[in-house]
Amino acid sequence: MGFFDKLFGGGKKKKGSKQTVETRGAHMPDLKIPVDEKFTIQFKKNGGKFIYCDAFEEVLDGLQNIIRENHWEQTAFFILNPALEERFANQNIRFTRSASESEVFLTTCEHLIAQNGSILVSSNQLLEKKLSEIPENIVVFATTSQLVESIGEGLKIIKKKYRQRIPANITTLKHFKPTTEEDSLDFLTYGSTSKHLYLLLLEDL
Repeated sequence: MGFFDKLFGGGKKKKGSKQTVETRGAHMPDLKIPVDEKFTIQFKKNGGKFIYCDAFEEVLDGLQNIIRENHWEQTAFFILNPALEERFANQNIRFTRSASESEVFLTTCEHLIAQNGSILVSSNQLLEKKLSEIPENIVVFATTSQLVESIGEGLKIIKKKYRQRIPANITTLKHFKPTTEEDSLDFLTYGSTSKHLYLLLLEDL
């Protein structure tokens, strides 16, 4: 599969299910389709782009293709996670801790939300920064084990995982293109700004 096939059509999905979901009304009951398929459909509807990877080597190749596609060879990547920086240390990427010096933010996430195709993040990724304070372009590295059905399910897992040290600043990245649809907002996305988002999704199940 070529890069552009992965970027714009990646993920595991069935053509028939996609057409059915996309033609249903917003308030119709959810169809019983696999969580990864549902996320693929909703994420792309939000304007996100992703590369589905079977191995970490494909993640590295995908990141380099994103860099070339956007002419980011000389761009410093804003990063807040030292472990993530170490993992991508040999990719000839210059990193910075200053958002004002960068056009792109490289990060992980807490969960991928199938119900609305959003990315759930917290202070583990953003520290105390608001979404408006990070670069417009975002590259998220995530794994298929982080896929969950709903925001509520994601929050329950976070509470169980961190127990007495539940992270703050929990929010979702959802708008990957300009939107004026009021019904696309919820309590975790209200007031957020549109971002250009790439998802590097690694199979780990």
